Amino acid sequence: MATRNPLQPLLDQIPKPLRNKYFLVLAVFFFWMIFIDRHDFLTQWRLQGAVDQMQEEKELYIEKIEQAKQDRLDLEVNKEKFAREQYFMKKRNEDVFIIEDEDEE
Repeated sequence: MATRNPLQPLLDQIPKPLRNKYFLVLAVFFFWMIFIDRHDFLTQWRLQGAVDQMQEEKELYIEKIEQAKQDRLDLEVNKEKFAREQYFMKKRNEDVFIIEDEDEE
């Protein structure tokens, strides 16, 4: 006398790949790794965006450092020229005229 499982008709309606225990284990593993794990896909996506932004900032700061080095060299070579151009300093009895291009603004 064979006892039949009362849930057997429901189990027969499930596609065969979904009844495979190896498939189920792999599906659970991938779900865990993509959505639940500490190093999930969304976290990695956000971290990569932060790294990209920091790389751009690094390039900007490198350019600013190069400009500061150039300014320092200009200061060392010609202090008077630097003071006149940057701080609008002048000698006694001297007039200074500042000419600005309209295109620069």
